[in-house]
Amino acid sequence: MTTLLRNFWQSLTGGNDKPVTEKPKPATPRPRPEAVQTLEIAPHDPLAAYFQSTPSVVEVERLRLESPILTKLKAFGVRLVVPLVSQGELIGLINLGPRQSEQDYSGEDRALLNNLSTHASPAVRVAQLVRQQQLEARARERMEQELRVARLIQQTLLPRELPNLPNWTVAAHYQPVRAVGGDFYDFIYFADGRVGFIIGDVTDKGVPAALVMATTRAILRGAAQSLSSPGEILERANELLCPDIPPNMFVTCLYAILDQATGRLQYANAGHDLPYHRHAEGVTEMRATGMPLGCMPDMHYEEREVILEAGDSVLLHSDGLVEAHNPRREMFGFPRLSDLMRQHPGGAALIPFLLEQLAAFTGPGWEQEDDLTFVTLQRASRLTPGEGDEAWRTLTEFEWPSERGSERQAMEKVAEAVRAVDLPPARLERLKTAVTEATMNAMEHGNKFRREMPVYFTVRASENALSVSITDHGGQPMPKAQTPDLDAKLAGTQTPRGWGLFLIEKMVDELRVTTNESKHTVELVLNLKGDAHGH
Repeated sequence: MTTLLRNFWQSLTGGNDKPVTEKPKPATPRPRPEAVQTLEIAPHDPLAAYFQSTPSVVEVERLRLESPILTKLKAFGVRLVVPLVSQGELIGLINLGPRQSEQDYSGEDRALLNNLSTHASPAVRVAQLVRQQQLEARARERMEQELRVARLIQQTLLPRELPNLPNWTVAAHYQPVRAVGGDFYDFIYFADGRVGFIIGDVTDKGVPAALVMATTRAILRGAAQSLSSPGEILERANELLCPDIPPNMFVTCLYAILDQATGRLQYANAGHDLPYHRHAEGVTEMRATGMPLGCMPDMHYEEREVILEAGDSVLLHSDGLVEAHNPRREMFGFPRLSDLMRQHPGGAALIPFLLEQLAAFTGPGWEQEDDLTFVTLQRASRLTPGEGDEAWRTLTEFEWPSERGSERQAMEKVAEAVRAVDLPPARLERLKTAVTEATMNAMEHGNKFRREMPVYFTVRASENALSVSITDHGGQPMPKAQTPDLDAKLAGTQTPRGWGLFLIEKMVDELRVTTNESKHTVELVLNLKGDAHGH
């Protein structure tokens, strides 16, 4: 386009004049029209509206408008302006000064300029669009590169393995709202056997949040090397973050330290969502006061503690769950989360249960609003009275999709876990039969073979017993086990419902069935000692 206008300028200034044989007299230097190329017309300038409504050659000296740009055009010696208008939008100007021959522009010149503007306008518009697309593509490329860097930071710093603690079950889930989020969690191991649990949320998203997250993680880990209490560690982290954290950014953080031998859980909170403690009497919020990290220096963080008894569980979470909205703009909320905590026994299976409840609340097509992060901690429950008082240890916890024919693969996963207790071959085969039958019932009758509703498995062992719990999403009472009567079945007076439970009862030492509004759980128990073991 620059070449086109330059050639056009040459054709106007020299093409209609005869060659000059003598050297012209020096003239007073005039500003070249190129000098006005950097001027921009403000949207509210009346000159813009005039050019947009008059897409033809305009003589600048005849215009009488209160316009700063018009004044500058006259000062630069511009005589003619040709507006370039595309689809009713002013996209540029062709500015021309006096002709070098000092002759006025003719009618043919004006017609040529108008014809040029007709052809140049769409070409300039296309060039502008191409330029805009190039800039947007470069911006997207820079953004994608930033996201790759931030994603690498988060993937590198998030824990690769969960703590493996005897008599304790730990689970975690991280689901960013974008490719890179601001949530994080971490575990710190102390020499005396204690374990630190961290969950945090950095304001903002993308690379800045990822860098602040990495810095906060490093500071917390460094502080834990010399300090022994959660409150002191948060105070040190706040002092180090305050001078350098970017403006309008801060970090909410919950820091807890578990003594796995006693169940003592000390914690301090820097403005993070309150964790929940589920115990025999109900569900309690774990409250402790403190400002987010990086907001203000010289902050004190209240420190509290709870004792986690056998079967107790704790949920650490970010605000992505409670602040989610359904199509009616209702918030998921803390009361709903507290009620769900009361309904569920806790442990690793609590996380898929909460995600399922969130999906039911928000409905299909929900667009995630914020990062979702969960960390659960549960102390193993104990044997029932009369069976001993030693704690259970969890051998495995997993979920399995409700697909026809997949019950044998789930059974094999259970069988692999129970090899640790060295069951006699006959006992193992009976357990595998019971697990297969219970899994098939859970998939068919509890979940109606809906793949999005998985079956949950928990395998635990103590010194005296082995327990396999199989949970589905059924909401109706399960049929009682009944002795199969083939004659009654043929006569139509007995249905086969309940026959599976009868078979399971005969395969294990004890069958326990529990049901609530949203779950069925079948627990299969085998004795590991006494006369029954090995028969």
